[in-house]
Amino acid sequence: MFKRIALPFLGLVLAALPALAAEPDYRTIRMEIDVAKPAADVWKKVGGYCDISNWLGVDCKITAGEGGIGTVRALRGGMVIEIMVATTPLAYGYTQPAVEGKFYNLYHGFLEARPVTATTSKLLYTLFVDESDKPDAAAKDADISGRRTRFEGALKKMKEIAEAR
Repeated sequence: MFKRIALPFLGLVLAALPALAAEPDYRTIRMEIDVAKPAADVWKKVGGYCDISNWLGVDCKITAGEGGIGTVRALRGGMVIEIMVATTPLAYGYTQPAVEGKFYNLYHGFLEARPVTATTSKLLYTLFVDESDKPDAAAKDADISGRRTRFEGALKKMKEIAEAR
Protein backbone atom coordinates (compact mmCIF):
# COMPACT_ATOMS: atom_id res chain seq x y z
CA MET A 1 0.00 0.00 0.00
CA PHE A 2 2.77 2.45 0.99
CA LYS A 3 4.64 1.82 -2.27
CA ARG A 4 1.52 2.48 -4.37
CA ILE A 5 1.06 5.91 -2.75
CA ALA A 6 4.64 6.96 -1.98
CA LEU A 7 6.27 6.12 -5.30
CA PRO A 8 3.88 8.15 -7.49
CA PHE A 9 4.07 11.05 -5.01
CA LEU A 10 7.88 10.90 -5.01
CA GLY A 11 7.83 10.89 -8.81
CA LEU A 12 5.68 14.03 -8.86
CA VAL A 13 7.98 15.80 -6.40
CA LEU A 14 11.10 14.90 -8.39
CA ALA A 15 9.46 16.01 -11.64
CA ALA A 16 8.55 19.36 -10.08
CA LEU A 17 12.03 20.15 -8.72
CA PRO A 18 13.37 21.74 -11.92
CA ALA A 19 10.36 24.08 -11.97
CA LEU A 20 11.13 25.19 -8.41
CA ALA A 21 14.72 26.20 -9.20
CA ALA A 22 15.30 29.33 -11.25
CA GLU A 23 17.38 29.00 -14.38
CA PRO A 24 20.74 30.62 -13.69
CA ASP A 25 21.26 33.99 -15.36
CA TYR A 26 25.02 34.43 -15.16
CA ARG A 27 26.41 37.89 -15.88
CA THR A 28 30.01 38.99 -16.24
CA ILE A 29 30.99 42.60 -15.56
CA ARG A 30 34.38 43.51 -17.03
CA MET A 31 36.01 46.79 -16.04
CA GLU A 32 39.45 48.28 -16.52
CA ILE A 33 41.42 51.48 -16.08
CA ASP A 34 44.82 52.61 -17.35
CA VAL A 35 47.47 53.44 -14.74
CA ALA A 36 50.63 55.47 -15.35
CA LYS A 37 52.79 53.21 -13.19
CA PRO A 38 54.38 49.78 -13.65
CA ALA A 39 52.10 46.89 -12.71
CA ALA A 40 54.35 45.65 -9.89
CA ASP A 41 54.33 49.10 -8.28
CA VAL A 42 50.56 49.35 -8.67
CA TRP A 43 50.05 45.94 -7.07
CA LYS A 44 52.24 46.86 -4.09
CA LYS A 45 49.93 49.80 -3.36
CA VAL A 46 46.48 48.30 -4.03
CA GLY A 47 46.84 44.52 -4.29
CA GLY A 48 46.82 43.45 -0.66
CA TYR A 49 43.77 41.35 0.19
CA CYS A 50 42.56 43.92 2.72
CA ASP A 51 43.60 46.96 0.65
CA ILE A 52 39.93 46.89 -0.38
CA SER A 53 39.31 49.08 2.66
CA ASN A 54 41.40 51.84 1.02
CA TRP A 55 39.72 51.77 -2.39
CA LEU A 56 36.20 50.56 -1.71
CA GLY A 57 35.73 52.18 1.67
CA VAL A 58 34.71 49.07 3.60
CA ASP A 59 36.32 47.69 6.72
CA CYS A 60 38.29 44.49 6.19
CA LYS A 61 39.74 41.89 8.52
CA ILE A 62 41.62 38.71 7.63
CA THR A 63 39.91 35.95 9.60
CA ALA A 64 41.81 32.93 8.26
CA GLY A 65 44.86 32.21 6.14
CA GLU A 66 48.10 33.98 5.43
CA GLY A 67 47.45 35.79 2.15
CA GLY A 68 47.30 32.89 -0.29
CA ILE A 69 44.53 30.68 -1.60
CA GLY A 70 42.09 29.92 1.18
CA THR A 71 42.60 33.26 2.94
CA VAL A 72 39.29 34.59 4.25
CA ARG A 73 38.44 38.25 4.63
CA ALA A 74 35.44 39.65 6.47
CA LEU A 75 34.00 42.92 5.17
CA ARG A 76 31.44 45.25 6.74
CA GLY A 77 31.94 43.92 10.23
CA GLY A 78 31.66 40.32 9.05
CA MET A 79 28.45 40.77 7.06
CA VAL A 80 30.32 39.82 3.87
CA ILE A 81 32.77 36.91 3.76
CA GLU A 82 35.13 36.43 0.82
CA ILE A 83 37.52 33.55 0.24
CA MET A 84 40.57 33.84 -2.00
CA VAL A 85 40.37 31.10 -4.62
CA ALA A 86 43.14 32.19 -7.02
CA THR A 87 46.35 34.17 -6.83
CA THR A 88 49.28 35.21 -9.01
CA PRO A 89 52.04 37.74 -8.31
CA LEU A 90 49.78 40.50 -9.73
CA ALA A 91 46.24 39.22 -9.23
CA TYR A 92 43.78 37.44 -7.00
CA GLY A 93 40.33 35.95 -7.34
CA TYR A 94 37.75 35.44 -4.64
CA THR A 95 34.29 34.09 -4.04
CA GLN A 96 31.56 34.52 -1.48
CA PRO A 97 30.37 31.29 0.14
CA ALA A 98 26.78 30.12 0.16
CA VAL A 99 24.82 31.26 3.22
CA GLU A 100 22.13 28.95 4.53
CA GLY A 101 18.64 30.27 3.81
CA LYS A 102 19.81 32.89 1.30
CA PHE A 103 19.94 32.87 -2.50
CA TYR A 104 23.41 31.92 -3.70
CA ASN A 105 24.39 34.14 -6.60
CA LEU A 106 27.71 32.38 -7.31
CA TYR A 107 29.51 35.73 -6.81
CA HIS A 108 33.15 35.79 -7.85
CA GLY A 109 35.57 38.68 -8.29
CA PHE A 110 38.96 38.90 -9.95
CA LEU A 111 41.39 41.83 -9.62
CA GLU A 112 44.55 42.08 -11.72
CA ALA A 113 47.33 44.58 -12.40
CA ARG A 114 48.43 43.86 -15.96
CA PRO A 115 51.65 45.28 -17.43
CA VAL A 116 51.19 47.28 -20.66
CA THR A 117 54.67 48.79 -20.99
CA ALA A 118 57.65 49.03 -18.64
CA THR A 119 56.10 52.16 -17.09
CA THR A 120 52.33 51.67 -17.52
CA SER A 121 49.70 49.10 -16.65
CA LYS A 122 46.00 48.40 -16.49
CA LEU A 123 43.90 47.45 -13.52
CA LEU A 124 41.26 44.93 -14.50
CA TYR A 125 38.34 44.01 -12.26
CA THR A 126 35.91 41.29 -13.29
CA LEU A 127 32.78 40.31 -11.41
CA PHE A 128 30.67 37.22 -12.06
CA VAL A 129 27.19 36.89 -10.58
CA ASP A 130 23.93 35.00 -11.02
CA GLU A 131 21.05 37.46 -11.47
CA SER A 132 18.28 34.84 -11.57
CA ASP A 133 16.86 35.96 -8.21
CA LYS A 134 15.79 39.31 -9.68
CA PRO A 135 12.11 39.57 -10.72
CA ASP A 136 12.65 41.06 -14.19
CA ALA A 137 15.13 42.46 -16.71
CA ALA A 138 14.91 45.97 -15.25
CA ALA A 139 15.88 44.74 -11.78
CA LYS A 140 18.75 42.69 -13.22
CA ASP A 141 20.00 45.66 -15.24
CA ALA A 142 19.76 47.94 -12.20
CA ASP A 143 21.78 45.49 -10.09
CA ILE A 144 24.48 45.16 -12.76
CA SER A 145 24.58 48.94 -13.22
CA GLY A 146 24.95 49.49 -9.47
CA ARG A 147 27.77 46.97 -9.24
CA ARG A 148 29.52 48.50 -12.26
CA THR A 149 29.23 52.02 -10.83
CA ARG A 150 30.58 50.97 -7.45
CA PHE A 151 33.53 49.01 -8.79
CA GLU A 152 34.44 51.53 -11.50
CA GLY A 153 34.62 54.04 -8.64
CA ALA A 154 36.93 51.61 -6.83
CA LEU A 155 39.14 51.36 -9.93
CA LYS A 156 39.40 55.16 -10.07
CA LYS A 157 40.39 55.22 -6.40
CA MET A 158 42.98 52.47 -7.00
CA LYS A 159 44.43 54.49 -9.90
CA GLU A 160 44.62 57.56 -7.64
CA ILE A 161 46.39 55.57 -4.89
CA ALA A 162 48.77 53.86 -7.33
CA GLU A 163 49.78 57.07 -9.11
CA ALA A 164 50.26 59.09 -5.91
CA ARG A 165 53.83 59.91 -4.95
